[in-house]
Amino acid sequence: MSALAIDVHDLVKSFGAVKVVDGLSLQVPEGEICGFLGGNGSGKTTTIRMLCGLLRPDAGGGTCLGFDLLREPMRIREQIGYMTQRFSFYDDLTVAENLEFVARLYQLPDRAGAIAEVLHRMEMAPRAGQLARELSGGWKQRLALAACVLHRPRLLLLDEPTAGVDARARREFWDLIHEMSADGMTVLVSTHYMDEAERCKRVVYLAGGKLVVQGTAEEVVRDAGLTVFQATGPGIETAVRALRHTPGVETAAVFGDALRIAGKDHAALRAAIDALPPPALTWQEVPPRLDDVFIHLLTEQEAA
Repeated sequence: MSALAIDVHDLVKSFGAVKVVDGLSLQVPEGEICGFLGGNGSGKTTTIRMLCGLLRPDAGGGTCLGFDLLREPMRIREQIGYMTQRFSFYDDLTVAENLEFVARLYQLPDRAGAIAEVLHRMEMAPRAGQLARELSGGWKQRLALAACVLHRPRLLLLDEPTAGVDARARREFWDLIHEMSADGMTVLVSTHYMDEAERCKRVVYLAGGKLVVQGTAEEVVRDAGLTVFQATGPGIETAVRALRHTPGVETAAVFGDALRIAGKDHAALRAAIDALPPPALTWQEVPPRLDDVFIHLLTEQEAA
């Protein structure tokens, strides 16, 4: 079994009367890409900040990169890269100047060499002299990633890194993440995009500050116990409105020219379909997807 880059247990963090993280335990092997999922307010960002030593847990503990979470936070920070949700570099500096600033913070011995290497890896060398404020959203994210890996960290913590960028930029960003993982870097990434979660070796889902499910995307889908039916034909917009208020139907949504419904009670779903008025739709049972499971878990959380 691989050594653990992250091995924490029973983490608790409250802000006033609100318990944001509640008894969270998490293990991530070295070199793995782990997807961190959960609705807004589920505790993902707070957990990431505890892992990198920016927040001290109220209870619990463990290690990150072999260093004690409570006693050695500075040692942890030296060997991680942390990319926040919001672009946090200087708009009035060029790409190269921003990287020079970061290289000086880490006191890198060969700053010029490290900057040249990361610019080449991120395909940003032609933009080295461009002001950060002139970059598109996708290129800003590349600059942020370049700054995070400039000092060659062993662990990369990414907090919704591709929010607000286009599909092509997201794919190229993830290609870079996989290249770095292949070189041995461990990655913990929070995301709301299911196509990104499916690119992770393992996914972890949080709700109310607690770990609810974890495993490969295939395992999470299999173990959710969901039944999904899909329909095509005229009148799906009318049908979806009725189905959303039918007992046993947890979710009902239109995707293009198809209507999908999901729930855990197979018989109730079939009864809901049979009760629909004409015109009749063509229904078939289909395998659930990760986004079906994600919506199911959000629905359960809201009902709790």
